[in-house]
Amino acid sequence: MYIRATGNISPQKTFGHSALAEAPVAYTGNRLACIEPDYKEFIDPKLIRRMSRIIRMGVAAAMECLKEADIKMPDAITTGTAYGCLEDTNLFLGRMVEFNEELLTPTAFIQSTHNTIGAQIGLMLQCNNYNNAYVHRAFSFENALLDAVMLLREKEAAHVLVGAIDEIVNPSFTILNRFGIYKPGDVSNLELYKANTKGTIAGEGASFFALTAEPSGNDYAKLEGLHTFYKPAGLAATEKQISGFLQRHAVSMQDIDLVITGRNGDAAHDEPYAQLTQSLFGQTQQLNFKHLCGEYPTASAFGFWLAARILKTGNIPELLQASAAKPVKRVLLYNSYKGSHHSLSLLAAC
Repeated sequence: MYIRATGNISPQKTFGHSALAEAPVAYTGNRLACIEPDYKEFIDPKLIRRMSRIIRMGVAAAMECLKEADIKMPDAITTGTAYGCLEDTNLFLGRMVEFNEELLTPTAFIQSTHNTIGAQIGLMLQCNNYNNAYVHRAFSFENALLDAVMLLREKEAAHVLVGAIDEIVNPSFTILNRFGIYKPGDVSNLELYKANTKGTIAGEGASFFALTAEPSGNDYAKLEGLHTFYKPAGLAATEKQISGFLQRHAVSMQDIDLVITGRNGDAAHDEPYAQLTQSLFGQTQQLNFKHLCGEYPTASAFGFWLAARILKTGNIPELLQASAAKPVKRVLLYNSYKGSHHSLSLLAAC
């Protein structure tokens, strides 16, 4: 499958297909927020007022993606989200308490559901084609991507818009922070991997991709393989999953020019990555990405976007303060969320 176009809103200056030549945006604290664009270019101002923040981000990223791909009407839309529209959910639940479950307006409830972003995109495009949302925790993006792949393989669609969206709001951040998920105090995202302490930093983002079954001559990359596995028994089981995945696609670690990992700065959850560096990944250059976007269930979509971006240019962006000894032709994206949800994506240059 070919990635024809992308759209990405994140805590970095990624919207508008920037060259990523600037220094990464630095944050101090344990929470990263998206840098939002001027939505008027993509959304009618009258609609903007009625949209919550996550809907605006999702719609704008999707429209930017379709604009770059020069696709007026996708044959299908698949979206993945773990949290859904938290701001509207919080608003609706708060009003239930405030008004004693009486005189509730339905708007906040309607916009709180997980499929709101995909539905809003369909409404704006007047697209009556296949439209599905996946709410599978940290596998949400991968399952949306898998659905798109199946539609393209079965020739049910020629162009599929795939996206992943999650946000962090004050109530959800407070609740998750109580579980010790995030590092306490002021943390620099650019120093995230040096602390070696418990916890990570919260993040959010909206990433969209236009997938096609046929090359266009100007694609970002091609998707060669996708695999997920849940709660491996240990390092040996993880290595077996990765080795088996590569073997099924007739690829060895020597064929991989770059491994993008989902390290998030949590000492416990990053330990398997360190062990893999000593075994499978030892001879291959590695990069991390969650210091740029933070940790959230569909953060792998940001890593997927970064891999596609690197493969389109053949070089590692200056944003990552690294360089490749040779042009990057094949990338393995390996992400783990809370040590339970593991995903592998194999991408290659066109």
